[in-house]
Amino acid sequence: MMPPMTQIPPQKARIVEVDDDRAGQRIDNFLLASLKGVPKSRVYRMLRKGEVRVNKGRIKASYRLQSGDAVRIPPLRVAEEPSPANPGARVLARIEASILTEEKGFLVLNKPSGIAVHGGSGLSYGVIEALRALRPDAPYLELVHRLDRETSGCLLIATRRSVLRELHRLLRGEGMDKRYLALVKGQWSGGEKGERRVDAPLLKNTLKSGERVVTVHPEGKPAVSLFRPVRRFADATLVEVKLLTGRTHQIRVHAASIGHPIAGDEKYGDAAFNRQMKEHGLRRLFLHARSLAFPLEALEGGQVHEFSAPLGEELEALLAALPRAC
Repeated sequence: MMPPMTQIPPQKARIVEVDDDRAGQRIDNFLLASLKGVPKSRVYRMLRKGEVRVNKGRIKASYRLQSGDAVRIPPLRVAEEPSPANPGARVLARIEASILTEEKGFLVLNKPSGIAVHGGSGLSYGVIEALRALRPDAPYLELVHRLDRETSGCLLIATRRSVLRELHRLLRGEGMDKRYLALVKGQWSGGEKGERRVDAPLLKNTLKSGERVVTVHPEGKPAVSLFRPVRRFADATLVEVKLLTGRTHQIRVHAASIGHPIAGDEKYGDAAFNRQMKEHGLRRLFLHARSLAFPLEALEGGQVHEFSAPLGEELEALLAALPRAC
């Protein structure tokens, strides 16, 4: 049970100067991020009443900050939030060891399977909370995208707001090349070279139990995945998947919808196939974010950045144990 929040004395009015990283952000979003523990209704009331000033003038909630703006934040009495759970030393060491690279404006890590990207839904912490514990003096650490808890591989973390905006722009279009490896049930069949495009809209549903499930549905959001066989086994196929959209559970649902569910998938998979793969040593979902590639205009004039994450020992061992196709 979470400890109750306590009241702390009102803060004094303060002036915050907007830097380049926060330029372009709406003032309401800036305040909501800056004033932890202040109710959203209170923030918008301050804006309506003109208690918040930018360059000594009143502004609307939709005002977009500019570099060099002076934001006056009035005295506030806020609720002190309970301290978040601190990941243990073993988890912190595991996350530290998983960092593949730290660049100007972002870092990439090979997220371990079994660790969520953030806390919530009964989880006290995730990758982002662990990174903040490892980098307590870092001014900015935010997830660029997400991976399922059981999915391993390349995960992007922004360390500058301007870089986060640019990466989100790339994700909304087709500027980021994301590729995964998945072991799927059965002998793969497809067109030339076995490549197969799955264009099937996905709809989120929440069951009475609270469990979230995604289904192929004509009223869902557009979702496109490109599958290509990499290695064939007697009863399974290792495929590379390129995402053209980034919907929740997209690869898992698309693979199951065409009769090739992913090994170890307890939600959308095939129980008999999962048992068969477990006999060969698989104890997790066989889905791995293998690589990322993107040009970043915010840094070095659009240079293309490419990163890859190796498969874990467990997955490599499974592939070595599987009988090959005849």
